[in-house]
Amino acid sequence: MHKAKLIADPLERRARRRFRIEQDLLYTCLSGSNQTGVGKVLNISSKGVCFTTQSAVKRGTRIELAMNWPAMLDPSCGMKLMLYGSVVRSEANSAAARIEHYEFRTRALRPVPMPPTSRADTGSSR
Repeated sequence: MHKAKLIADPLERRARRRFRIEQDLLYTCLSGSNQTGVGKVLNISSKGVCFTTQSAVKRGTRIELAMNWPAMLDPSCGMKLMLYGSVVRSEANSAAARIEHYEFRTRALRPVPMPPTSRADTGSSR
């Protein structure tokens, strides 16, 4: 019997497999500007996470991410994943962070609350 050899992609530098998971998240910068915002997880592994941001987050910033986990603890109890780490790459509307610590917490069945978006004044009068 012949065993198939796995050929690694020479362009892939990551040591761990990334999983696409589109979940909303809240992020809080724990150092520097203390900015907060909402985004979406693009992919995640056991050591890193890539996510969208509302504005650039400075490289090296300590960060906390909160996202609803898609699996349920039981039919009446959802789970939330808390991630803590530091930003290793940042662009205008996305960032990647090294996960240094994580924990699962229980949550209510409603999704992570998203802050209201600002609406431009339409200029209409009553």
